[in-house]
Amino acid sequence: MLPNLLRTLGALLLLVSVAQAQFQFFEQMFGGGGGRQEQQRASQNVPSDSSRYQSMWEGSRCDKYLCPGTLACVHFPHHCPCPHSDVEEKVELGEGSAVCVSKGGYKPGEAARKIELARKGLL
Repeated sequence: MLPNLLRTLGALLLLVSVAQAQFQFFEQMFGGGGGRQEQQRASQNVPSDSSRYQSMWEGSRCDKYLCPGTLACVHFPHHCPCPHSDVEEKVELGEGSAVCVSKGGYKPGEAARKIELARKGLL
């Protein structure tokens, strides 16, 4: 009698835990009213405060040029990398200046081509 009761309770606990895991999955998947998720989002959306960046800037050691966007140490300002290189492309404009723009098109260099067309007034 006792082994049957333990087996039944074990099966019931297993079913309840599977159902709970399934509901948690769907709640997270579809953004259901997660109180915990809302608290996490609220803690991420804090007012702008540059003190963290400022302390990183002051703690950086560079005897050349310290890039303001990435804190990379390079020889010249136009050598600074783009902060989001997976979605940005660096385009050198000449005279030692460069900009980072969103990658465009399906081919490498498409953003640079569009900037050149815009400079010529063709775009």
